[in-house]
Amino acid sequence: MPAIDDIRNIGIIAHIDAGKTTLSERMLFYSRKIHRMGEVHDGAATMDYLPEEQERGITITSACTTCQWRDKTINLIDTPGHVDFTIEVERSLRVLDGAVGVFCAVGGVEPQSETVWRQSEGFRVPKIAFINKLDRIGANFEAVLDAMHSRLQCNPVPLTIPQGQGEDFTGVIDLLTEESLHFDPADQGSTVLRSPLDEETAAFAAPWREQMLEKLAESDETFLELWMEGNFDRQDILAALRRATLARSLTPVFCGSALRNSGVQPLLDAVCDLLPAPVDVPAPFARLADGTESPVPADPAAPMVALVFKVLVENGRKLAFMRLYAGQFREGDSLRNAARKQDDRVGRIFRLHADRREQLDAARAGDIVAVVGLRGAHTGETYTARGHELILEAIDAHAPVLTLALEPRNADEGKVLDDALARYLEEDPTLRSSVDEDSATRMLSGMGELHLEVLLERMRREYGISPRVGQPQVVLRETIRKEAGAEALFDRELGKERHQGEVHLNVSPRPRNAGNSVQVGDFLPTDPQESRKILPPALLEAALDGIRDGLQSGQLTGWPVVDVAVTLTNVQRTEGLTTAPGCHMAAGQALRDALAAATPVTLEPIMRVEINVPEDFLGPAISLFNTAGGKVEDLADHSGRKLLRGTAPLRRLFGFSTSLRSATQGRAGLVLAFDRFDLP
Repeated sequence: MPAIDDIRNIGIIAHIDAGKTTLSERMLFYSRKIHRMGEVHDGAATMDYLPEEQERGITITSACTTCQWRDKTINLIDTPGHVDFTIEVERSLRVLDGAVGVFCAVGGVEPQSETVWRQSEGFRVPKIAFINKLDRIGANFEAVLDAMHSRLQCNPVPLTIPQGQGEDFTGVIDLLTEESLHFDPADQGSTVLRSPLDEETAAFAAPWREQMLEKLAESDETFLELWMEGNFDRQDILAALRRATLARSLTPVFCGSALRNSGVQPLLDAVCDLLPAPVDVPAPFARLADGTESPVPADPAAPMVALVFKVLVENGRKLAFMRLYAGQFREGDSLRNAARKQDDRVGRIFRLHADRREQLDAARAGDIVAVVGLRGAHTGETYTARGHELILEAIDAHAPVLTLALEPRNADEGKVLDDALARYLEEDPTLRSSVDEDSATRMLSGMGELHLEVLLERMRREYGISPRVGQPQVVLRETIRKEAGAEALFDRELGKERHQGEVHLNVSPRPRNAGNSVQVGDFLPTDPQESRKILPPALLEAALDGIRDGLQSGQLTGWPVVDVAVTLTNVQRTEGLTTAPGCHMAAGQALRDALAAATPVTLEPIMRVEINVPEDFLGPAISLFNTAGGKVEDLADHSGRKLLRGTAPLRRLFGFSTSLRSATQGRAGLVLAFDRFDLP
C-alpha cells in the first residue's frame, strides 16, 4: 500500500465537451494503466463505459480509477460536464483533495465551467488548470486566462505556454525549466522531447516567466524574499507554487491538446508536485453523539471513519463507493452506520478502474474504494469503527425541476418498472418518485430533460421495458407574500381515542432562497423545569412536527412551501385531554389557515440561459428568447461570436433548443442551468 503522503485524490472537472475524458484517457495511457487509448468520438473511452455515454459522446456518471505516476498513487475521478448530472460532480468534489479544471481554448470559460469551479470553491478544493484544444482553429490562450480571472475570480499563473496556436500549434514551453517540449507522434506522445529555447522562443517566453515569478512572489512571502535577493532555483519555485496552490491564492495553468497527445505529462507532474496529499488538506469536522464537533485527521492508526459518496445496485447487491478519512478496515470487519445506528459487515473491497475492479484485502485512510456488503449504505452516510460513532457532513441533494408521468403497459411491466425506479432512486439522490393512487401513474422527477431521457434509455436496456411517457411538467414551489396568523382547535375521536390540541402560530415571508424557518415564540418560561410543567416536550415537538409536515404541501398546487418563517406562538394544554396527535393535527390546520391568509403564490424553476451565436443570427436568437419569456442580462463578444446571457422560466423553454437551431441554421449553442425557484 502507498504511504498516505504519496496519495493524490483528484477529479477532472469542466464544461461539457472541454475534453475531460480525452485528457483522462491520456493520463491513464502515459501512466501505463491502459495500453491502448480509446477515443470519445469512437465510443471507446475507458472512463465512459455506459452504453448511453458511448452513444452520446458525453460523461453521465463519474468514473473512478487509480494510476501511478512517478512515485505517487493517483486516484482519479472523471466527472460529467452536463448540468443535469451536477450531483455527480458535487459528490465527487466532496471526497476529493484536489482537482484539474479543463478549459477549451476556443470556448473558454463556459457556463458549466463556472458552476463546477464554484462548487469546488465551496469545498475549498485546491486546483490546477489545463487549457485544452490549442490545435483548434480559433484557439486563444490569452483570452482563456483573462476569462478565468474575470469570470472565475481566480489568479491564473501559466507554467507552460503554447508554441503557436490553432493550425500553428507544435508544442509547449516549460517556464520552470525554460525548455521547449515536443511530444513524439511515433509513440503517441509518450516520449517527451526537451530542447533548450532558441533565441526567438526565449525572447517570447521571458515576459511570461517574469510574470509567473512576480505573481508567485505576491502570493508567497517566503519566495518574495528569495526573489528580491535573486537567490532561488527550480525547487524553490516548486515549493512556493505548492504552498500557494494549497492556499488557493493562485491557480497553476498548463496547456496542450489532449487529442493530439500534447502537454499531458507536465500536467501529471504537477498533480504530483502541486496538488495535496490527504494529510495536506484541513481535516473534515464530524459531529459527535453529544452534538459537539471534532476534526478527523488523516491518520491510518486512528479509529476508522469513511463517507459513502455514491451507491450502485448490481444484481440486487449494493456497491458503496467510500472515501476513508481515518483508520482502516479489512474484509469481514463489522462497520457502524452512524446515521442509521446499525452494523454492516464488509464483504469485498475493490479498487476501481471504470467498470473493472481489483480486489483488495484492506483499505486505509486516504483511499477511495468500493465495498460490497454494506446493505444499509446510502449516499452521504458515515461509516465508523464500532464504538466510535460520529457523523461527517452529508452531501447536499439538489431539488429536481422536471417531472415525467410513466404509465406501465400492463401489470407485469408495472412490477418491473417499480423495481427499476427503486434501484435508480437508491443510486441517484436527485431523483424523486411518487405514485398517483387514482391512475397508478408513476411520477418521476429529475434535474432536466437529458437526465430523465438517459434514465428511460437505461430502463429499456437494463430492464427491457418502455412505459408510456407523458409530457414533461415543471416542478413547482409555493411561498407567501405577506404575514398572517391563525389558530386551530382539533378535538376528535380517532380509533376510539379522543385527541385534542390547540395551536396558535404566525407566518411571514423570507428572502428568496433563504429556506424555511420554524421556531418557538416566547410563550414558555425560560426555566426548563417550569416550561415542562406548562407544556411537556412531547406536545411541543408534536406541534413542530405538524408544522414541518404541513410545509411539504402548499395550498395552491400541493407542492412544498419554501422561504417561509413560521413562529409557534402558543400551544394550549388541557390536562387529561391534550395529546401529541391532537397537537400535530391542530398545528397542520393552523398552518394551512395561516398560509391561505398570507396570499400564497406559485414559484417556477427559473433557468440560467446562455446562447452562443454568430452575429448574423443574433436578432432571431434574441427574438426567440424574448418569446420564451427570457430576460437578457448580458451581451458580449466571444471568440468572434455573440454570447447572450439571461434567465427564463423552464416551462417556456420546452422545444426552445429545436426552434433555436432552426432559426440559426444549426449554428447556435445553447446551455441551460437551474438558477432558482421564483415568480415567472
